[in-house]
Amino acid sequence: MIETPLGPVDHIGTLVIGAGFGGIAMADRLLREGRGGDLLVVEAADEVGGTWRDNTYPGCACDVPTALYSLSRHAHPDWSHAFGRQGEIQAYLVGVADRIGLRERLVTSCEVTGARWDVESARWVVDTNRGQVRARHLVVATGALSTPAVPPLPGLEGFDGEVFHSARWRHDVDLEGKRVAVVGTGASAVQFVPEIAGTAEHVTVFQRTPAWILPRLDKTISARRRALYRRFPLLQRIVRGRVYVGRELYVLAFTRAQFLLRYFEAFARFYLLLTVRDRAMRRALTPDFSIGCKRVLLTSQWFPALTRPDVTLVSGAAASVTPRGLVDAQGGEHPADVIIFGTGFQPTEPPIARAVTGADGRTLAEHWAGSPRAHNGVSVAGFPNLFLIYGPNTNLGHSSIVYMLESQAEHVMRLLDLSGDAERGTVEVRGDALEEYADRMDRELAHTVWNDGGCSSWYIDSRGRNSVQWPTYTFRYREQLRSPDPADFVLG
Repeated sequence: MIETPLGPVDHIGTLVIGAGFGGIAMADRLLREGRGGDLLVVEAADEVGGTWRDNTYPGCACDVPTALYSLSRHAHPDWSHAFGRQGEIQAYLVGVADRIGLRERLVTSCEVTGARWDVESARWVVDTNRGQVRARHLVVATGALSTPAVPPLPGLEGFDGEVFHSARWRHDVDLEGKRVAVVGTGASAVQFVPEIAGTAEHVTVFQRTPAWILPRLDKTISARRRALYRRFPLLQRIVRGRVYVGRELYVLAFTRAQFLLRYFEAFARFYLLLTVRDRAMRRALTPDFSIGCKRVLLTSQWFPALTRPDVTLVSGAAASVTPRGLVDAQGGEHPADVIIFGTGFQPTEPPIARAVTGADGRTLAEHWAGSPRAHNGVSVAGFPNLFLIYGPNTNLGHSSIVYMLESQAEHVMRLLDLSGDAERGTVEVRGDALEEYADRMDRELAHTVWNDGGCSSWYIDSRGRNSVQWPTYTFRYREQLRSPDPADFVLG
């Protein structure tokens, strides 16, 4: 039994795990359908927000325009910039949760420790640190970018200074006058390094692989424009539509017409030439793979930060850690008082997969064996009434993940309808339908830049398969999820 704002609960119709963008999108859809009375959302942290609650590092911002990075039914006219800042996005999500009445159905500081399908009762038995609850349907919305990845560097446990990951920023650690070593040069590092350079005595950046960088064409949204959005909501919807269409056009370059990437690459090289005058540093910052193979990073401060006299770029991964610093691949030691990892997350091996056990007694992680697969990114054979939000092959390289999350929430609603027609109220994707779908994803991804771009990336799982990216237009994803084929599912 779990104590909720509406009293103790031991049985529930739909249990949603996670209250980030995905969990809120799912809850919003259920509430609008009038199914909120049989809904419970559990969140391990003490507030909603997901990645936008957790990532509080200096300079944290979104690289998708705010016009598109919001729930379609909850427009926000008061964004201050074209690209949203972390604090504003978090405040937006808190506001949406309050506005839709989620608080009455939300239990925070409630971590799921295990969930197993009970065949006899046709229910999910979910264990948490605050009690046990049985659920007819289980929605896992823990996100793909929620668990920080920290490389197991030899000697790390013996480091004398402070160590933390950018997704768990230690605001109690004062960096002023400190020698800071940054491991990783991904989407987080390119934002926080420019912010701490100048405060720290010296910043040493360890770059295993350079990324393609394009300037972030950010701008302040004027008070007048925000007032227009408030008065004429249709105007903001028009802007949203324009941004959406523009982003969808990128798919051509990433998939069918990769020769177009040469123009983006030429512009990125020109931008590097303009901002970094040192030839050796330019060579170190120039990738040897196609633009788009890894995530393209949008920042106008990264290159200027690296050229500062108090910032050193080390080309190559950190090899080990000593009590007073890091050692590079050539054996040189770089002194450090603080180590910050900007090394990303674990999207292909989410911890929740080890906690969810299906009908045959195996966990989701055991089923996947290092290569996640899900029908439409949502359903997994052997796991009745389980639905994933931001599941395998639903990540994007060009548009807003919020669009995909809302598509998935709508799809789950249709699957709930299917289960309602079943004798025991269960719906489960057929194994052959799942395999056929996964094979189609493999075929469609085979000749995209994400597979053929010549790089190693977090899109590729431990079995060498791209189990992360969606291979084509987002409107096609929404279209295929709108009306699930009953023949793909077993009703019980």
